[in-house]
Amino acid sequence: YAKLSTHGCISYVVFRFQMKVKVLSRNPDDYVRETKLDIQRVPRNYDPSLHPFEVSREYTRALNATKLERVFAKPFLASLDGHRDGVNCLAKHTQSLSTLLSGSCDGELKVWDLTKRECVRTLQAHEGFIRGVVVRYCGTSFFTVGDDKTIKQWTMETPGYGEEEEPLNTILGKTVFTGLDHHQNKSVFATCGQQVDIWDEQRSSPIRSFSWGVDSFSSIRFNPVETDLLGSCASDRSIILYDMRESTPLKKVVMTMRSNTLCWNPMEAFHFTCANEDYNLYTYDMRFLEKPIKVHMDHVSAVLDVDYSPTGQEFVSASFDKTIRIFPKNDGHSREVYHTKRMQHVICVKWSSDSKYILSGSDEMNIRLWKANAAEKLGVLSHREREAANYSQKLKEKFQHHPQIRRIARHRHLPKIFSFYRFGFSSTKPGSVPVLSEKEKHVVSVVK
Repeated sequence: YAKLSTHGCISYVVFRFQMKVKVLSRNPDDYVRETKLDIQRVPRNYDPSLHPFEVSREYTRALNATKLERVFAKPFLASLDGHRDGVNCLAKHTQSLSTLLSGSCDGELKVWDLTKRECVRTLQAHEGFIRGVVVRYCGTSFFTVGDDKTIKQWTMETPGYGEEEEPLNTILGKTVFTGLDHHQNKSVFATCGQQVDIWDEQRSSPIRSFSWGVDSFSSIRFNPVETDLLGSCASDRSIILYDMRESTPLKKVVMTMRSNTLCWNPMEAFHFTCANEDYNLYTYDMRFLEKPIKVHMDHVSAVLDVDYSPTGQEFVSASFDKTIRIFPKNDGHSREVYHTKRMQHVICVKWSSDSKYILSGSDEMNIRLWKANAAEKLGVLSHREREAANYSQKLKEKFQHHPQIRRIARHRHLPKIFSFYRFGFSSTKPGSVPVLSEKEKHVVSVVK
C-alpha cells in the first residue's frame, strides 16, 4: 500500500504473509475397495465430544453380548461310554493332547482317543479299585496303583497282534496304596497309603518314607514348579507338606474337616487349593498356613476332586452334589456350573493341557467332555470373528457390575434341591457363638 511521508513523498511498503494450511493426506489404496463385496473403511474421530452417546451404545452392546452368551452356552460335547463300573480316576497324557487314561472301580483301565471319542485300548490292571493313574513325564509309559497292594508300570504302546497285555514292572507293597503322582522331570514317583513313599523307578523299595502320626493318606501331589515339594491330605483332617530332599515333613495345617485332595497352582509355586468335606475349597499359600488366602463356596455337598487350568487363573472342582464348578482363583464363588440329569456323583475331574476342555468321571460309568468356556465357538476363527469375540468380552468386563447384566450373566438353571441346601436357617442364640471370619474358622492349628 502507499503511504505519504512527512516530506511529502509517497513511499511504498510491501508485507508478505505466510499461512499454514493443514491437509489430510491418505493413501487411497487403503480406502478403495477391491471388490464391491469388501467393507468400506471409514476414518473415525475418537474425540469424546463428538460421541455423546457412546456409553449408552456400549451398554446396549454389552447387554446383547451377555444375552447371546447365555443363548449359545452349550458346554456339553461328548460322553465316553465303555466302563462297567464307576470311573474312579483320570490321567492326562504328558505329550499328547488327545490321549486320556481312566481307571474304574472294577480294576479296568481304558485309554481314550479324544479326537475320535473312542476307546483304543482296554486292560485289566488290578483286582478291585484302581486308586491312581499317572503318565510318566516322557509319555512312554504310565503307572497304576490299586487295592491289590501293587504298583504296576505299563507301556504306552498298544501290544501287537497275539501279544499279551503284561506290565513292564510290578512292585508288591505291604499296604493298600490310595494315591499316586509322578515327578515332572525325574524317574521318581510318590505313593501314599499308610505313609508317603518316594520311589525310584529302578528300585523295588522306596528310597524315602514320611509319616507324621497319621494312619492313612488320601492323595499325594508333586508341585509342578518347585518340583521337589509335595503335598498330601491325611485322615486326621490335616494337609501335610514335604520336601523330597529332607528326611522329615516340613509342616502341616489341621482343619475342622477332612480334605479329599489338593492341587498345586502351575503358575504360582507356593499356592495350592484343597477340596474339603465341608462343601468348600481353600486356597493356601504354603508359607502362611495360619489361614487360607481364599475360601471358595458354592457346592452343596463334599468336594471330591480339583484340578487347575494350565494358565493357573482358574480351577475346576468335582463334587458329590452331581455338579462340576469352575472357579477363578481369586474369587469366592464359581463363574460356571455344569450338570446333566443323568450325571451322578462326580468323583474325578481334569482340565485339558490346552486349557479348552474339561473332563469329568462319575459314578454312572461315564466320562464327559465339556467346554471350559460354555459359549466359546470351536474350530478355526476368522480374523473378524476373533476381533468381535474380544470386543464383546471387553464390553462384558466393562459393564459386569451393572445390575441387569450381572443378573443375566449369573443366572443358571439348577435343580430346586440346590436352593434348599444353600439357604439354611440357624437355631443358635445370637452372641452364643464367637464371630470369626470365614478364613479363620476352618483352621484348627498349624504344626511345624
